[in-house]
Amino acid sequence: MKTLRISGIKLALEESEDRLPGKITAALKIAEGGLGGLEIIKRAIDARRNKPPHFVYVVKAIVADDVAVPAGSPEGMQVREIADKPSIPQFCKTAPLQYPVVVAGSGPAGLFAAYVLAERGVPVLLLERGAQLEKRIRDVRTFWEEGRLNSSSNVLFGEGGAGTFSDGKLTSRSKNPYSSWVKNIFVAMGAPAAILTDAKPHIGTDRLRQVLINLRNKLTAMGCIIKFEKQITGFVIRHGALCAVEINEREEVKAGQLILAIGQSADDTYGKLWEAGVAMEAKPFAMGLRVEHPQELINVLQYGKWSGHPQLPPAEYFVTAALPHLRRSVYTFCMCPGGEIIGCSASPGLVVTNGMSNSLRSGKFANSAVVVDVRVDDFAGAGEPLAGLVFRGKWEQKAFKAGGGNYCAPVQRLTDFLAEKEAVAVGPTSFLPGTKPFPLAGVLPPFVGAALRAGIAEFNRKMPGFVTGEANLIGVETRTSSPVRICRKSDGRSVNVDGIYPCGEGAGYAGGIISSALDGINAAEHLIANLS
Repeated sequence: MKTLRISGIKLALEESEDRLPGKITAALKIAEGGLGGLEIIKRAIDARRNKPPHFVYVVKAIVADDVAVPAGSPEGMQVREIADKPSIPQFCKTAPLQYPVVVAGSGPAGLFAAYVLAERGVPVLLLERGAQLEKRIRDVRTFWEEGRLNSSSNVLFGEGGAGTFSDGKLTSRSKNPYSSWVKNIFVAMGAPAAILTDAKPHIGTDRLRQVLINLRNKLTAMGCIIKFEKQITGFVIRHGALCAVEINEREEVKAGQLILAIGQSADDTYGKLWEAGVAMEAKPFAMGLRVEHPQELINVLQYGKWSGHPQLPPAEYFVTAALPHLRRSVYTFCMCPGGEIIGCSASPGLVVTNGMSNSLRSGKFANSAVVVDVRVDDFAGAGEPLAGLVFRGKWEQKAFKAGGGNYCAPVQRLTDFLAEKEAVAVGPTSFLPGTKPFPLAGVLPPFVGAALRAGIAEFNRKMPGFVTGEANLIGVETRTSSPVRICRKSDGRSVNVDGIYPCGEGAGYAGGIISSALDGINAAEHLIANLS
């Protein structure tokens, strides 16, 4: 028997997946029932305008050795023979260390680094500055409903990292075999099996919480020691090597090996790393606003007359605009169909926005970040590694004041922003804790505001109807990626401090749940290799 990879298999909205074997056998010119096995690898929606939406599949099919691989593309399909190798990495054990490996941060990078280390028999002490999830959920709810911020337990800090209060998107272009392994772990922890095949997989904020609790219990059962509300506040470095870490400014823990997965919002930890002499550099990021439309409108724009079909999920979009005359690009980011815009401040006096969706994506609104690339030379003091943190904080402070100083966010109609008009009262929005009308040009660097106006106008040419009086803009969106990179060598270690392994979004090497998880795994693998 041999394995074929077949892509481009199309099913109409009304067709069941039961039709897949028949379509494949017809294309391969073999008898019905001639498949030794069939596995769906990917499922996507093709909803290009003015054409009936349909599903497109990629599958693995087991066939007899004498089945010929078609030279062309029968029925629009692409067929090729592949080696049917297991995609799940194999772990080998390693000798225990004198001290546990300290993993700082329980976002995807930290959690999966800890998982790999535990699989290899390496003792792990996982430290999370924020609260355990059950308490964290209560603290976040209090912030959204009452505007009372807990700076240690919030949308950005706590078990699961910032991704806990998000859409739980698992989209990744990586061909790394660990990518499917990570998704399989999520499924084993309670995520929907559809994430293994959907082209744009997501878990949803509501389901992700239980997944994280199950993962915590799994790690504990594997021998990991997990401690919450334990922030690393100092680093003991002697002769270019890590010796210990300080916790909560009073406790010292010996540590020869540290996986640093702190997330991109740990400004205070960046400061401590800088004080300790750990090499860092400023890096580009992006900032802008959140745009919110009625989900029904987006469905119509994307699906046309087929909008409302029961087989179609809430519509998504991704739009870009290159602006050579401004030397900028504008793009949508982290689009949340049927979702909400949320306040995700982690420090007093700042307003920060993000988007989230529950698993069903059944909310009334669709939202997305609309952001502009920000270069290092845009920062005041661009030669300083932490200049980007200061830059984004400046605009988050302005948004806080514009919203009334109570963590409400400034809001403006999309059409009024484009016309540079004053802000007036808007209709309902999803934003929690609340909004206040304000001309959003006042909470953005001038170059960002100009690029957004030009870019959104271009969006409307690509997606007619995007610009509408029904859409609102809410600001500011600044946490797209870290403006800091913690420099590391090809073997995963800090370039100038032995024993520190920077990884994930906070280190400036990843973005999103899957890429962060993969970078955490990479850090763990490097650590083990360096100890061998």
